[in-house]
Amino acid sequence: MDNKIWLFDGSDTNGWKTHDGKPVDWRISGDYMTVGTGNIISRETYGDAYLHVEFACPDMPEATGQEKGNSGVFVHGAYEIQVLDSYGLELSKWDCGAIYDCHEPLCNASLPPEEWQTYDIFFRAPRISDEKVIEKARMTVLHNGVVIHNNIILERTTGGGVTTDIKAEGPLLLQDHGDRVRYRNIWLIKL
Repeated sequence: MDNKIWLFDGSDTNGWKTHDGKPVDWRISGDYMTVGTGNIISRETYGDAYLHVEFACPDMPEATGQEKGNSGVFVHGAYEIQVLDSYGLELSKWDCGAIYDCHEPLCNASLPPEEWQTYDIFFRAPRISDEKVIEKARMTVLHNGVVIHNNIILERTTGGGVTTDIKAEGPLLLQDHGDRVRYRNIWLIKL
């Protein structure tokens, strides 16, 4: 795909920044990076896009709930798709694949901790005219190849991202929630 824009290909974090402009403090090992200190934000912004993100949650058998391999993928910097070790659990709007606190996934497509998982995200940016939202954002999400959200309307941002304002373009944000989640093969295609 000639129009694929690599956000992280395993080589460096040059395509990322922190909220306050400090250097990214996430460790690269092999072809992946591990959550370090602070959220990171892609320098690349986009409107409508197809995004691909691969992640692996750490094995934390003694942990429960939101303390179990927690991170997040913030589409457009404003809509969090939860990353969490939810393997084998009943799902809620706070588990892996959820649009955090808004929509629970249609099913649990999570793999066991330490296994690489994928999000393939089809995002239709909000339509804005004269600084007013005339059509809300929409998202379809596949988790490990399984549809877990199908063209859902995003009624609001989820908080904790770059902004709570609804914008026509935004970056991708990966969340530091204190757990050593790993990420690799992150790219997008602008649609």
